[in-house]
Amino acid sequence: MTTSWITRPETAADLDRIREVNLAAFPTPLEADLVEALRADPAAWIPGLSWVTEAPDGTIAGYALLTRCHVDGSAALTLGPCAVRPEHQRRGAGSAAVQAALDAARQQGENLVLVLGHAEYYPRFGFVPASGHAIRPPFDVEDKYMMALALDPTRPVPSGTIRYPAAFGV
Repeated sequence: MTTSWITRPETAADLDRIREVNLAAFPTPLEADLVEALRADPAAWIPGLSWVTEAPDGTIAGYALLTRCHVDGSAALTLGPCAVRPEHQRRGAGSAAVQAALDAARQQGENLVLVLGHAEYYPRFGFVPASGHAIRPPFDVEDKYMMALALDPTRPVPSGTIRYPAAFGV
């Protein structure tokens, strides 16, 4: 079944529904709590980079968030949490939210996006192992799960260690 997804930046009216999507998508409230902590952090939160996917009936089916992180002293973005209600999974709602968030970041002049996630999922958006850019996380993780995307491949990509927002706890 093909669904026509509508993507848009979050609004104040969406906050409870975004929390519900994250609670439905994950086994614990950690991701839902993380979204709220990131939203409250002015050093991490970037207006216009929190995106929802609406189903045809207007319910929020998916969610993707980009927040500020750094690679050594250079500004970058981190992707996540990303979430899809179980009844909408594997139907493109998550991909639509991620692509919309990446497009918005590109339009805002951002360049580097990092994600720690499924090695089979994120390459569809152009993510490659971050180690190829000499970027490393501040913790041990298998190389294929830490990925980077240069939104404008003509711009330089910094190298070094990722510094996440405090809400990530790393």
